Amino acid sequence: MSWRASLAGASLSLAVAACATAPSPAEADIAAIETVLTDQATAWNAGDVRGFMAGYAQSEDLRFASGGTVTRGWQATLDRYLARYNTREKMGTLDFTDLEIELLGPDAAVIHGHWQLTRDGDTPHGLFTLIARRIDGNWQIVSDTTTSAD
Repeated sequence: MSWRASLAGASLSLAVAACATAPSPAEADIAAIETVLTDQATAWNAGDVRGFMAGYAQSEDLRFASGGTVTRGWQATLDRYLARYNTREKMGTLDFTDLEIELLGPDAAVIHGHWQLTRDGDTPHGLFTLIARRIDGNWQIVSDTTTSAD
């Protein structure tokens, strides 16, 4: 076999290997969205409400619906969280499970899942539906509808 044939074979093998290991753009987006949620839970579990809020778009257009009310805007949503979870004990430990992430396009996704807080004496839990958008290259939550099973 000539050196050209060997080089062509090696190049083809490398190209096939690269394609087999590189995630698709959709897989990369889903992983990035999962990271946003993981980072939120990590911040929450460290008692860092502001770090938790980093997953939300810092915009007056942010929509947060829970408990029969709608809060609009990042700052108002932060204020709501700070008032409701003003002690580490009230925050408990947050866990997200059963995530379903559906890309609606290159810059939009819907996320469904379960949430649960584990605290001394109770374990409130429920469902959430999030709308995420890619803003300035980063996935951020622009709408959050959270319900409680309690």
